[in-house]
Amino acid sequence: MSVYQPVRRRTVPDLLRSHADGERLPMVTCYDYTSARVVDRTSIPMVLVGDSLGMVVQGQDSTLPVTLDDVIYHCRAVVRGTRRALVVADLPFLTYATPEDALRSAGRLMAEGGAGAVKLEGGRTVAPTVRRLVDAGIPVMGHLGLTPQSVHQIGLRVQGKDAARAEELLRDAEALAEAGAWSIVLELVPAPLADAITARVPVPTIGIGSGAGCSGEVQVWHDVLGLYDEHVPRHTTRYATLADHAAAALDRLADDVRERRFPTAANAAAMDPEVLAEAVRRADEPT
Repeated sequence: MSVYQPVRRRTVPDLLRSHADGERLPMVTCYDYTSARVVDRTSIPMVLVGDSLGMVVQGQDSTLPVTLDDVIYHCRAVVRGTRRALVVADLPFLTYATPEDALRSAGRLMAEGGAGAVKLEGGRTVAPTVRRLVDAGIPVMGHLGLTPQSVHQIGLRVQGKDAARAEELLRDAEALAEAGAWSIVLELVPAPLADAITARVPVPTIGIGSGAGCSGEVQVWHDVLGLYDEHVPRHTTRYATLADHAAAALDRLADDVRERRFPTAANAAAMDPEVLAEAVRRADEPT
């Protein structure tokens, strides 16, 4: 007799065990229910409801306009669409300016959004905030290197190429781990530096544009699936070209509608002719 095995959502301890066993940790961004249902059919163990939604969903030119309510809204949809993956949600710009601000914001992401962990940007300056959240029982993923919320300060470029900045990132990573962060995203960090950080901290590093030596990799849904027709960033690979397939399918739909090939009788409900005749007769009678 088979025993029912309920589906269980992965947790931070699950992922840390996988890391300890030498397994690399794949991660992808996710912003809506339909995409979440697709991810749930895969072996990807965690998804990020990133503030990158500002650009890839809302059409903004940065992550800065994204609000906490925005992330909560999208997080709810992703949580409804997944049963297996850990859902990590971004703390948006200026929602964690102080440890108490962070506690309120992260609490909403978990209580209202259903997130299983939160992510925030910064190193030693946010370490006290990380500790405050962890002490309150909130799992925290750090984020170093190119931190998009600081785009106007650091620019859109690789971080840590000179000795001074590389030292800062090494110290920042150690501070985050010491404060209790369970993992650290390394975005656009030179691969050798990412390797050095990964060797120095006791928690998984999740790379994006930082080489193959990280403990895992996160990629943006739209980049991986080819949902844009712009250039492919160096730090990603297109595993599909869904935008091309979608555009071709919509063109076929448009042609079929114009040429009266769609919809067909099979796409519509039938009706008893006598019932229709009776309805028309009644409608023609004066009221």
